[in-house]
Amino acid sequence: MFNRAVTAAQLKPWLKFNYILKNVTFTVRSFCNSCPRYSNKDDEPVKPSILVPEDFQAELDGETYCPPLAQPIKPHVHPIKKSFDLLGITGRNDPKTHNNLYFPRHCDILIIGGGIMGCSIAYWLKQRGHDNGLRVIVVEQDPSYTRASTVLSVGGLRQQFSLPENIEMSLYGAEFLRKSKKLLSGEGLEGPDVQFHPFGYLFLATEKGADQLIANHKLQTSLGAKIQLLSANKLKQKFPWINTDGVELASLGLENEGWFDPWSLLNGFRNKALEMGVEFVKAETVGFETQETIVPEQPGIGDSGCYHKLKRVHVRLHDGDIRTIDFSKCVMAAGAQSGKVSKLAGIGLGTGLLRNALPVEPRKRYVYCFHAPEGPGLDCPLTVDTTGSYFRREGLGGHYVAGKSPTANEEPGVANLDVDYTFFDQQVWPDVALRVPGFENIKLKSAWSGYYDYNTFDQNGVIGIHPYHTNFLFATGFSGHGLQQAPAVGRAIMELVLEGKFLTIDLSRFAFDRVIANQPVFEQNIV
Repeated sequence: MFNRAVTAAQLKPWLKFNYILKNVTFTVRSFCNSCPRYSNKDDEPVKPSILVPEDFQAELDGETYCPPLAQPIKPHVHPIKKSFDLLGITGRNDPKTHNNLYFPRHCDILIIGGGIMGCSIAYWLKQRGHDNGLRVIVVEQDPSYTRASTVLSVGGLRQQFSLPENIEMSLYGAEFLRKSKKLLSGEGLEGPDVQFHPFGYLFLATEKGADQLIANHKLQTSLGAKIQLLSANKLKQKFPWINTDGVELASLGLENEGWFDPWSLLNGFRNKALEMGVEFVKAETVGFETQETIVPEQPGIGDSGCYHKLKRVHVRLHDGDIRTIDFSKCVMAAGAQSGKVSKLAGIGLGTGLLRNALPVEPRKRYVYCFHAPEGPGLDCPLTVDTTGSYFRREGLGGHYVAGKSPTANEEPGVANLDVDYTFFDQQVWPDVALRVPGFENIKLKSAWSGYYDYNTFDQNGVIGIHPYHTNFLFATGFSGHGLQQAPAVGRAIMELVLEGKFLTIDLSRFAFDRVIANQPVFEQNIV
């Protein structure tokens, strides 16, 4: 044992404590057994003590440092924390966030974004990788989800798409919703009640759009979707409240279509993921680190033969601290912010395979809630008008929600979630009132807005592995239909990570490669 007296000036730069110290002698244990000078005959490290002068006071913020000695010793690490570190225990079941003491420093799979897509991916990874100890961390900046696209959507579910992949994903989503209460339950954990309303989608088409509706119907029914085509006369017979002027053909979903509670599904995925050991970190992603590897020259990698593999993410905590997490694979599921965050990994800022940015950006969409005492009533599907305006029933008290995607030159700013009520007066209400005479007498009750993770390239999801950063995967850019496809996409990403290929639904056409090759895959039915 030895003592070394130091002055306040010498000690102050290294001391950060949680208490006010005054004339205190404290002990620092060295876990460095490699220094025989400070070890006893039983190889028990000697415990140097430091005498803090009486005139010294310091406020502490959680970290402990020692002044340099003749032979340096390591900073004090609490024995319990050291044991936790060695065992890999990091408070992973804390439903809120990690504290500074047990902040996770490494994982197998890092998911950026804790909305419906990120939570679904986390669920599927742990559901399949639970027995092999797969460590999954989700980084989410806003765990309250006050600005999350998931909870601000209208919760629609439909199979009326023009691409087979979108139809299959939504069919899978419908089947998952049907079983979600059981699938997302656990020991002491009750599964969610997603409150599914099976009233279908009703798409209306003019004479110009009728051929597309017929082609869609043929594809949808061939894949197992229950969709019915209605002429204008049949439409009027089934829904007397609708004005069929200008309508040539309609398409109605008979099964597995309607709307549900997005918040319940999100909570169900998140709670089940937590129960299985997924760790959630409240933080903002602010950077990445790469590890340089020399490889044989390959097209797109560069003449130097150097490959920079992503290995670590930098995150900013709520108190401003920057921490790092090492990962084996990273999944980008940050929704509307995915394009911005992907640039931190150099995607879109380099040459070769890194020259193309992820074409995903936030687009603001408004949802308006109004009361219409003379409206359609109970038998009202989610109706998409020929103008692009849509509406559906909300509850049983004569309330409805409605909205419309603006044209390219009408796109609102995305700096905030403020609502433009003139858009309802000038764009939405005239459309729905013309289609439903019962909507002429209404009272606007409330409104909100949310962000689409809008894929400017072709309005379809980007799903799969980046061709350069092969340990970086995408699950983003769904342009308004990500909620209903989250169960299928979560499973697809799990298959890519654990099996190396898609098994349930082949989503290869949605890979990032199509952006590099400039081969868009357009979806015709975007609402």
